[in-house]
Amino acid sequence: MVLTKQKERTAHSILNEYVQRSGKQHRVYIVHRLDKDTSGLMVFAKDEKTKFTLQDYWDEIVKDRRYVAALSGEIEKDFGTITSWLKDNKVYVTYSSMSNNGGDKAITHYKTIKRANGYSLVELELETGRKNQIRVHMQDIHHPVLGDVKYGDGNNPLGRLALHAFKLCFYHPVTGDLLEFETPYPSSFKKLFIKQAPVQKEEKSK
Repeated sequence: MVLTKQKERTAHSILNEYVQRSGKQHRVYIVHRLDKDTSGLMVFAKDEKTKFTLQDYWDEIVKDRRYVAALSGEIEKDFGTITSWLKDNKVYVTYSSMSNNGGDKAITHYKTIKRANGYSLVELELETGRKNQIRVHMQDIHHPVLGDVKYGDGNNPLGRLALHAFKLCFYHPVTGDLLEFETPYPSSFKKLFIKQAPVQKEEKSK
């Protein structure tokens, strides 16, 4: 028996199939990626020129982008800002330094939405967009993202990385109009914070 590797179904491949069904030689171009297992909003361009314009001026074009994450442990502060310098080591693990280590400066603002059952739900606003920024910064404050195999603590109640890109606002590269997009975070995140009924102890028989 000959086994063939099945082509991975990605958002990019699905969109390409969609535009090609129009009968024209169209394709879509990836503008930015999300970490593997992160859900939420992504941006694609319909031509190469727009792709490079968005990528080259990303920091100027993007006005606001936010994530929701479910974290391990009940976070102490209601809000805060994490600033550090991020750099990859030789095996491509990103590590964080509170002083300038020659890496990229990264700034993450967080706001705690809810705490329950030993978890925290937080909203994260990125002032910078560095590789693995959210995941490493949550590790820095000792409340890693649930399901994070690389930077987590082994706590994985959802069987996935509990990180979702829920809001993106950016200026259209041609018209200059402000475009705003939001998508709700997965219902599985919400289930983590449902109050659990207290366990009733059985009375000992006399």
